[in-house]
Amino acid sequence: MRLRTLRLILRPLSMGDAGRIALLAGDRDIARMTASIPHPYSEWQASEWLKSVAAGEEGTVFAIESDGKLIGCTGYRSDDGGQTAEVGYWVGKPFWGQGFATEAVAELIVHAFATERFDSLLGGHFEDNPASARVLGKLGFARCGEELRESESRDGKSRCVLYRLARADVAREAAR
Repeated sequence: MRLRTLRLILRPLSMGDAGRIALLAGDRDIARMTASIPHPYSEWQASEWLKSVAAGEEGTVFAIESDGKLIGCTGYRSDDGGQTAEVGYWVGKPFWGQGFATEAVAELIVHAFATERFDSLLGGHFEDNPASARVLGKLGFARCGEELRESESRDGKSRCVLYRLARADVAREAAR
């Protein structure tokens, strides 16, 4: 399945994406802002992750593509039997500050609520990532707490700010 926005295509990942993912996600500044990407991040590690995506172990994940090139990834995963899912995303450093994350995640939200029975979507960011806070805020997510989370590329746990977007809130906003 391919999702389209004004500037982006969200498409299924393929094994051929491993090199590009390793190049972009392996940047220390990208990896530090995620819970699961180590630094350094090799093409082999990206290939192993792509295998787990293909096996359905990572939830629903899309490549974010602009002008025919992969610029990041986004997706969601439910670990509670389908009531909620957590949204994740990253965009390569050369593409920061252009609204790509907001545009991609907005389309992901529409897709998730149209195809799944989630009551709400969760999002989060490490407290030293104000850009991600802006993405979630622009998309209507409301802050709902904090927790300490492990990060593959940080030493130990770091404070993560949590957000929630309820299906009912999205429906009310759409009705306006």
